[in-house]
Amino acid sequence: MVMPPHREGGQLQYASPPHPAQIDGSLAPLLEWITGRLGEPLTVEDLAAQAAVSARTLARRFTDQLGIGPGQWLLAQRIAVARELLETSDLPLDAIARRVGLSSATNLRRRFLRALGTTPGAYRRAFRTVPR
Repeated sequence: MVMPPHREGGQLQYASPPHPAQIDGSLAPLLEWITGRLGEPLTVEDLAAQAAVSARTLARRFTDQLGIGPGQWLLAQRIAVARELLETSDLPLDAIARRVGLSSATNLRRRFLRALGTTPGAYRRAFRTVPR
């Protein structure tokens, strides 16, 4: 390994997920479609309909190609965009939550804490790139 697996002080590693165009296979067009609609309420059934397959087939394809299910992938994308917005904007948490499809600041906080082990506010303070 070139980098240590953990940062000092117990801070989690924050790696960007791969861009959909980098992912080989039949899911790439669907992944692009999804990333353009993160603010919309999307269900696995919606994704399956867009891909013209059943929800079970879609789940199998996601697991085969990405190693996780479609719901988990969608949540990871929403968290990634929320992280970017926290780093680069002054938007309030409610606006960020709506923009990434998590509906409320409470839901954003809960999902963010579970996924990254920190709160959105603490993340913004640590990784903010926009000067105040």
